[in-house]
Amino acid sequence: MRERIKDILLESIQVKEELLRTKLGQIVEIAESVIESLKKNGKVLLFGNGGSASDSQHIAAELVGRFKKDRTALAALALTTNTSVLTSLANDYGYEIVFAKQIEALGQKNDIAIGISTSGRAKNVASGIRQAKKMGIKTIVLTGGDGGELAKLADISLIVPSSITARIQEAHITIGHIVCELVENTFSPTA
Repeated sequence: MRERIKDILLESIQVKEELLRTKLGQIVEIAESVIESLKKNGKVLLFGNGGSASDSQHIAAELVGRFKKDRTALAALALTTNTSVLTSLANDYGYEIVFAKQIEALGQKNDIAIGISTSGRAKNVASGIRQAKKMGIKTIVLTGGDGGELAKLADISLIVPSSITARIQEAHITIGHIVCELVENTFSPTA
């Protein structure tokens, strides 16, 4: 059991070391895009399925509340939390449209849409990204593996260099935390 634990931790470390080597520029670009959106009174719209839905909610909570510092609340919304909206849209239109319809209803020009999918193949996340682009909203995706369809759709696509779902999810929340800290430092009175 100790050896397996060691292997898991080493896998996670290796993925993050590869992020450090190859993805710093994209992380900076994501943080700068979120900051620019918030400075223009836009909001951050986050969405994904399963663990990626949880990551969306986690990141939105860090922005609205606080990450490390007390500061003014920042506009962020996880499109995964309103069960009445999600279930009515899934029932009336199909699950593929649950994020696109919410972006159509809530999205505005200065917003930023962040879709999260470990495989890059979530059809409803892709539909949400397409809807955001149609509305002139800047789009970001966090994926893994080969990036799937999503990597080709978004303005900024960060593909975590792993094909292991758990390692991709760990990297996504690390990236989310980095972005939250950089954003918070910009909007904190003690920045």
